Amino acid sequence: MKYTIIEGQHLKEMLLNGAYELEKNKEMVNSLNVFPVPDGDTGTNMSATMLSAAEEIKKIKDTSIQAVADAAAMGSLMGARGNSGVILSQILRGFSKQLKTKTSLTTKDFAMALKEGANTAYRAVMKPTEGTILTVARESADKAIEIAKSEVDFLNFMKKVYDHAIKTLNKTPEMLSVLKQAGVVDAGGKGLVVIYSGILKWLQGEIISLGNIEDKKDLAKPNFDKIEEIEDIKFGYCTEFFIKSSTPYFEGFKEKISDYGDSIVVVGMENLIKVHIHTNHPGIVLEEAVKLGELSKIKIDNMKEQHRTIIESEDDNVSNNDFSNQKEEEKEFGIITVAAGDGLTSIFKDLGVDIVIEGGQTMNPSTQNILEAINSINAKNIFVLPNNGNIVMAAQQAKDVSTKNVIVIPTKSIPQGITAVISFNPDLNAKDNEEEMLRAISKVKTGQITYAVRDTVFNDVDIKEGNILGILNGKLIKSGEDINKITKEVLDEMVDENSELITIFFGNGLEENDTEEIQNYINEKFSHCDVSFNYGGQPLYYYIISVE
Repeated sequence: MKYTIIEGQHLKEMLLNGAYELEKNKEMVNSLNVFPVPDGDTGTNMSATMLSAAEEIKKIKDTSIQAVADAAAMGSLMGARGNSGVILSQILRGFSKQLKTKTSLTTKDFAMALKEGANTAYRAVMKPTEGTILTVARESADKAIEIAKSEVDFLNFMKKVYDHAIKTLNKTPEMLSVLKQAGVVDAGGKGLVVIYSGILKWLQGEIISLGNIEDKKDLAKPNFDKIEEIEDIKFGYCTEFFIKSSTPYFEGFKEKISDYGDSIVVVGMENLIKVHIHTNHPGIVLEEAVKLGELSKIKIDNMKEQHRTIIESEDDNVSNNDFSNQKEEEKEFGIITVAAGDGLTSIFKDLGVDIVIEGGQTMNPSTQNILEAINSINAKNIFVLPNNGNIVMAAQQAKDVSTKNVIVIPTKSIPQGITAVISFNPDLNAKDNEEEMLRAISKVKTGQITYAVRDTVFNDVDIKEGNILGILNGKLIKSGEDINKITKEVLDEMVDENSELITIFFGNGLEENDTEEIQNYINEKFSHCDVSFNYGGQPLYYYIISVE
């Protein structure tokens, strides 16, 4: 079928096709991750982000262009995982913004939306790197604008855009030496090309379905304590709705409804505002909201009734899927961190962390996961420690949509996270604590011992699948066949005469007697340092090493 005009229902189906095409090809995208460690997850993160957009799109009954684009932007915003997922959500946000006044689309409209998507993504990244998804988004959008000047048929238009996106993707190794050395194209860029492929397939008449793929359990969930008493639920009605408004979103609305409840989330996107609140007076909240514009998709759930059902069915998992209720008076500080491994979770809890979100390597929590944790803590100031460079952007995005005072400390490893928590001083104010945490993490060296998932060359190190890898401060420095040998070599690089403390967390699958050789080596060679060996229980990494 020939399309010269795209309606809202068409756009809905195109985006769903793109999301499902990525889901089916996510492992292929994962395989392109330059770092040959078992936590390469660009495809997984981008797919989770797009599936979140797809779920939001499927919920809406209004299939106008604006409604579909806004739903995609909203879903991807809250479901964004990892840096690639956050960037993808920003592309969809810009795409939606450009289409806010459109009732149907020409190829020129679509091209301009792609361009605004690329521009929005570039603005969201502090230091954009060429040779990544950003480059593919920008160059394919520029080409789309050029093509649309003479091509009105969407199928021909999208074929040419897709071809140019592949051409740009194939140039990414020339832009980033690490890609060239590893012999791969950029994974994020490939993910975007796969989405384009799904859109193109829809135009060709191929409808993609996920078939009988089961919904996957969300592993990156906050570890909330189960609410045992119905009386603990202070505000009984979980109220959600959208406001379609021509009035710009403003902070005064948040402040006004804050008098009527808690667990407030107000996400504003141009002419659409999504509101979530726990309240005893949903009618009053709706009366305040209707002053701003037309309301849609109103949902009010009786949480006490839901709680009785949960208790009766003895389902311990359901309560983790909602915003937790604040049961105590507001305190000055709260701390959220991310970790994988029962030992690491216990260590953070013992250090006073309020919530440990299960995740990290391979399980990057979404913006929504982090926001749920933020809203579950009744504190004036909340510190978020991502403990992974691929989670920092999602944490920052959660901060941006939160109504609370959130401080993201950009910890990129477990050792940095633990050091940040230890340096926290409840007698200092939020600003001074932030400065102290940043100062403390800058002095931490992080070592990691893991294994390679494929043959490659990285940083001039020849790597074979199954090799033991030694990583220092995020850089791969050693490769070999013996865990103890590689661990010793990494320690030798990390420890110097100024080092005072060595802390090692051994992972899931290692017993304490497996670590004796490493313990003896450290005690003999680095006798000037205090040494601490701890069970971390982390997956994928035999050892995580901290040197200060």
